[in-house]
Amino acid sequence: MWQFFIWLSFLAVFSSSFLYPNHIASLPGTRAKTTLSVSIMRPYLVEPSQRDAKYGDNVAQYLLDLHDSRATFDFCGGMMFQLMLSDKLYEYLKKVATGGEEGEQPVIFDSSKVRMFQLPGYSKTAEADNVQIFHGRELRKIPKAAGGYGFVLQLSLANSDDPEGWSPQEISTYDGWAHDVGRQWRKANDYQSEGFQNFIQKFGPNAFGLNHRFYLHYDSSQRLWLSAEDGCEGTPAESGIPNPFGRLFGF
Repeated sequence: MWQFFIWLSFLAVFSSSFLYPNHIASLPGTRAKTTLSVSIMRPYLVEPSQRDAKYGDNVAQYLLDLHDSRATFDFCGGMMFQLMLSDKLYEYLKKVATGGEEGEQPVIFDSSKVRMFQLPGYSKTAEADNVQIFHGRELRKIPKAAGGYGFVLQLSLANSDDPEGWSPQEISTYDGWAHDVGRQWRKANDYQSEGFQNFIQKFGPNAFGLNHRFYLHYDSSQRLWLSAEDGCEGTPAESGIPNPFGRLFGF
């Protein structure tokens, strides 16, 4: 039996693009433990029938409540990422949710759209519209992030003056359809120098990350998935309690 778990762990390490990149993992302290912060999700944030009964078509309010609940998304069978909206995106979605903004509700695609390249009008660009596609980042080494790994998935408001949004450098170098091993990861000082002026204050001096485009889709059981352009994706977890095998093998 133990051989089976080792095989599963080996497979997960080499199949996930959301694991530590080699050039970052080699830095001193990269895998340092973070303070365990557990979030217990309300059933209507996770269970499809309760979610649909509460929110209906108001996807904006659902995303706001996920943020407010410090919801964790389970990536790759146990990697807990806390969902975090930038202040600008939060305020935008709040207006959409209450009908005070002329923007559209975010789209959740059906289960046939399991990869971003299957979306209508898809192209390999850095474009996002805050409806079908969002700008986002996977961020690591965030103190007290829910889930206990120090992982955050931050979404920001595209095509605006969002001070937490993608920098011109992130836009011009974006290649999120490629494997992250060859992509440009940024450290805290990089984000600061490129215009995210309160990055260190918000996420800490040791944080680092990688920008992705994200979209939302259902699976055949109507569970929600937040998916990056490279195919890695996560679903709201019932709790932010880490997978012990993920902790054991360092992912």
